[in-house]
Amino acid sequence: MAREFSRTDRVAQVVHQEVASILQFEMKDRDPRLGLVTVSGAEVSKDLAHAKIYVTLFESDDEKVKEQLAILEENKGFIRSLLSKRLTSRTVPALRFLQDTSLTEGVRISSLVSKTVEEDRERARKAGRDPDAEESEES
Repeated sequence: MAREFSRTDRVAQVVHQEVASILQFEMKDRDPRLGLVTVSGAEVSKDLAHAKIYVTLFESDDEKVKEQLAILEENKGFIRSLLSKRLTSRTVPALRFLQDTSLTEGVRISSLVSKTVEEDRERARKAGRDPDAEESEES
């Protein structure tokens, strides 16, 4: 019977959970400059030597986002040392923090779709058609 998940997937999941816990509970005291950060994913290389940690930063300013990523980079040694105490594996991957932009991209695309639908309704109203009636006929 084949395994459902590879070893790298299982290690990535544990790294994801533990780094999220470390950022939530340990980093508040160590560096209060770090704002609200959510770990949205982790990828571990096949040799388990490197891990990409994807974080969602709730900042709108690009300069503040860069600052938050710099704080994470400054503290990655500390985070890795705490991670080594929590992992049962012999090696602990080197950490690299990357911004996950999927949430902001999703919001941007959703707003574009909403804007386009509203523009279509407005065009239909100007042409003398009932846009809501057209939607129910298509369904």
